[in-house]
Amino acid sequence: MIFDAVKAKNYSHLARAVCLSSIVFDRVFYPVIFSAMREIKRGCSSAFSTSVSGESRDQPPHSMGHGQSCSSTNIQCTPEIEKTYVHHVYDAIAPHFSATRFAKWPKVAAFLSSLPVGSLVLDAGCGNGKYLGLNPQCFFVGCDISSPLVKICAERGHEAVVADAVNLPYRTGFGDAAISIAVLHHLSSESRRRKAIEELVRVVRKGGLVLITVWAVEQEDRNLVSKWTPLTEKYLEEWVGPGSPCVRSPRSFNLESIPESEDNSSQELFKDPKETSNGNLDEAVQLHVQKEDTRWASISAELKENQQEYFVPWHLPYHRAEVSGASAHALANGLAKKDDKKGAVVYNRYYHVFSEGELQRLVSNLGNTIIVDHFFDKSNWCIVLKKTN
Repeated sequence: MIFDAVKAKNYSHLARAVCLSSIVFDRVFYPVIFSAMREIKRGCSSAFSTSVSGESRDQPPHSMGHGQSCSSTNIQCTPEIEKTYVHHVYDAIAPHFSATRFAKWPKVAAFLSSLPVGSLVLDAGCGNGKYLGLNPQCFFVGCDISSPLVKICAERGHEAVVADAVNLPYRTGFGDAAISIAVLHHLSSESRRRKAIEELVRVVRKGGLVLITVWAVEQEDRNLVSKWTPLTEKYLEEWVGPGSPCVRSPRSFNLESIPESEDNSSQELFKDPKETSNGNLDEAVQLHVQKEDTRWASISAELKENQQEYFVPWHLPYHRAEVSGASAHALANGLAKKDDKKGAVVYNRYYHVFSEGELQRLVSNLGNTIIVDHFFDKSNWCIVLKKTN
């Protein structure tokens, strides 16, 4: 009886809290603009503003209109690498991905089970909704950038909307807790990862808790890492797209980047040919090339040791790929490849794997947050935050 009263109160709280109203089509939740729309802005940072309880929140559009540009300085502008190797991939593999995502991580389950009765929980990046409703004494609302995954959530009876992790469509302080499970490592710049954390903290009340987990550099199964593609080897120049970080390969250098040498080997390269015999010139060239190869080998080894940007493959079985035309389109555009041995279409997913202490550094400048706990679990770095004001 008491729980029913709490339940009714929280449903009312939830209805007031969400900045975007929702209409259901085929049990999929789509955001709808309130009639109190103040203005329409051009550009990617804001397509419209809504007003709820005296607050305004800018909402980014899902796509850019013709002639609109996206500033690389706007962290709410999705970089091309995320659109291509995160958003499009998960849209294409959603049913198969969902079929493999059913086990609950014990640490996440323990966190959700520890929350007080009647707590309102936001799952940002909820995927197929496996954590939505895990604690039957709490109320859950999820969001994800992939509409096919949100559709799966809705088909399972969960509350979920399509939304971006760096611009959550919820009123400030609406929830009692928030979780972000295996999401932040899909964001391609430090500023976007920090913004996503700020959003998680923003949407919980004072005293509210936030649990974040990310893939770790320190993978327990090193054989698994050998199957990943380091991005610094994948791209010879730099990532293409506004907002993407520039990561140059060791071989992409120009003349200005070659430091002067204190020895005479490089000087001998540019001696007057009349003063140098062909034999000596060849020897000098070989010596210089050997030194450069040694130097770049050292740089490559250092980059590999500190590598954090990867493409991680997802094998979509042929019989699954036939269900959607997305795979045919990806193959035609070179965004996926066939593996006839495994009978699968292979997609690459972008990951920034986190090093020890990186999560703590990201939240160190948040003035309204304290770290309650941080730990390593199943090749993931995890952190629990508490909002202080």
